[in-house]
Amino acid sequence: MASLLHAVRSAIAPLTRTRAFRAAGPVLLPPAERFLAWCSGGRLQISALLVPSLVLHSTGAKSGEPRDTYLMYTPDGPGRAIVAGSAFAQGRHPAWTYNLLAHPDAAISVRGRRMPVRATLIGDDERDATWARIESQWPGYRAYERESGRVVRLFRLERLAENADRSRSLPSA
Repeated sequence: MASLLHAVRSAIAPLTRTRAFRAAGPVLLPPAERFLAWCSGGRLQISALLVPSLVLHSTGAKSGEPRDTYLMYTPDGPGRAIVAGSAFAQGRHPAWTYNLLAHPDAAISVRGRRMPVRATLIGDDERDATWARIESQWPGYRAYERESGRVVRLFRLERLAENADRSRSLPSA
């Protein structure tokens, strides 16, 4: 099953790097994700059909208001996930990255299960290894960074203890 999923991801990944997808994705996917989440009680995401996906619950950097963002993630060991601020290769960092820089304590929901996390910006010394890990899940994903003309912010989200075993892994695809 894992090899079939990798083959499907390898076939679809180049389509997600097209100019048409980069233009339509930011407009069409967020409302579609919100609608499916509403219909499923937060248990389903469109992106989760291909890759591990989560909802990031952050605090607005300027407003202080709660913000929800649907993101792909890459598992990074027990209780940890990596998220990339690729923003469909747009020239600006996505708002949620500013939110995590200002307020690193956040929460995520995976398959409808909410858990507290702390976000840490991944440093230059770990970037290549982190991108390799991400690209083992979604081939060619770093092309978004090259095409955006900026250094994409990568964050490690680490699950915080909440009367639960910290070693529990986040669900994957």
